[in-house]
Formats: sequence, structure tokens, C-alpha cells
Amino acid sequence: MAEHFDTIGIIAKTTDTRLAEILRTLIAHLRHHRRRLLLDPTTVEQIRDIPDGEAVQREDIAREADLAIVVGGDGTFLAAARTLVDHGVPLLGINAGRLGFLVDVSPQEMLGRLDEILSGHYMEDHRRMLHARVMRGEQEVAQGDALNDVVLHIRDVVRMIEFDTWIDGRFVHTQRADGMVVATPTGSTAYALSGGGPILSPDLDAVVLVPICPHGLSHRPLVVPAGSRVEIAVNENSRTRAQAALDGQDTIDMEPLDRIVIRSKPRKLRLIHPPGYDYLQILRVKLGWGEQP
Repeated sequence: MAEHFDTIGIIAKTTDTRLAEILRTLIAHLRHHRRRLLLDPTTVEQIRDIPDGEAVQREDIAREADLAIVVGGDGTFLAAARTLVDHGVPLLGINAGRLGFLVDVSPQEMLGRLDEILSGHYMEDHRRMLHARVMRGEQEVAQGDALNDVVLHIRDVVRMIEFDTWIDGRFVHTQRADGMVVATPTGSTAYALSGGGPILSPDLDAVVLVPICPHGLSHRPLVVPAGSRVEIAVNENSRTRAQAALDGQDTIDMEPLDRIVIRSKPRKLRLIHPPGYDYLQILRVKLGWGEQP
């Protein structure tokens, strides 16, 4: 049964003044529908007409919203996903960015699509996320979630890292490379794709490991079950400083013998799409498939 979205949070891309008109139109339309609005500080920065009670913190949206609308690009969406996933708040994306695999409603069709969704006509999608822990010996030094990917990469200098990889406690390999991308199916069209990885359908229960510019040409992308425990350790002989990045946004400095332990997050992210959502059509449009050379 379709949900009735009575309380709606709005999260906008930061430092983008071009969004002001889109936000004003969106907010006026939702007020016309008599929805209770919760506006994130990123939204409040760009518009002035904020009635009492609408300006809140992101944590309030997580606790109280029935739906969160993200206005911006995929980066804005990724940050919102990490904040809201544990509260089960579904996300809808309005694409005010560039490529936009996750924010799939254009500003031009926004109002009509919202009317459909608010009347109960929509598609719900559940996406796998990753949880990563950075370990130094037996001590956890950092942890966090990622919707797209967890990446081990070089820090500061152009030099390869040497690292070891295990899956479910079984040794896979030692390799020298610029790093490693561990991506969900959602993230398979992001950094992993640039590194030569495969595109995974979002409904696959799998994770892909994609080496970044490996020194050994036999090192290829590897797809494993989503329930796998992936562990990557900076080799004690590595002379290059390393860093872990969650969705390319949250970063953690790593030392030799530090380990990233990556598992699928038990709770999946809820996405809301308009009727007729077609993932293959999005790939076709975003990647330019079928265009004449």
C-alpha cells in the first residue's frame, strides 16, 4: 500500500544559488498540498520565506519526515542517504546537478511528478549500502556508511600503495596499485565504472572490487556476494601514505598495517521514483548509448 507523505523534509545542495527558484517553486507547491515541511539548513540558506517550525536540523528530518526530497546532484543525495538510512526515511531526488544517476526527476517535470507521488502513484526501490570500519590493531579508529563505494587510495603523492585483500577471511592477493574501489551496484556507475568495472543492476545482491590502475595487468574487477566480508590492509612494506574515502566525501587517514573491514549494511536505503522509472533508460541517456559518433 502506498504511503501518505504528510511530513516532508527538503535538503538542498550547498553553495549553489541557482537552486533558489527551484526551491521556492517546490516549497510553494508542497504548501499548496498542505504538507508539513521540514527545511534543512542547506535549504534555509537559499530562501527567506520560512514560517516558524519549518527550519530544522538534519537530525529532525531523520526523526520526523515521511519523505525527504533532495535537490541537487548525486553528491548531495549521497550525503543525505548516509544521514537518513537508519531512520528508514525514503528519498526522492530532484536533479539540479550534472550527471545525476540517483536524482532522477528533472526540475521541468518536478511538479507533475510530485502530484503523482503525493497521490500514491510511485515506485519504491531498495538499495544496498556498505558499512566500513578502519582498524588499527584491535582498535577501531573510524567507521561509517557508504551508498556508492568505499575506496582505499593514495594520499598526497603520486606513488602506488601496496595492500593485501581478504574475502570472508580467505586471502585473495597482494597488489600494488593506486588503490581499490569496493562498490555497491548503485556505485558501479560511479568511480568503479571509471576504473573499468562492470555496471551492476541495482537489484543484484553483490559487491564489486575494482583495482585503481594496478601495476599487475592480471588484476581485474571481482564481483562477490553482498554478504561477503571484505578486508583490505595497507601492507607493512608500503612506503605510500593511504586514505580511505566513503562515497568520496568522508575521509580517514591510514597507516601501514591499518585495515578497512567492509560489510553490507543490514538496513537498505529506500528510494522513491515516479511511475515508469526505468533504470536502463537512465543508463542509456546518461551514458549516451545509441548516439551516433
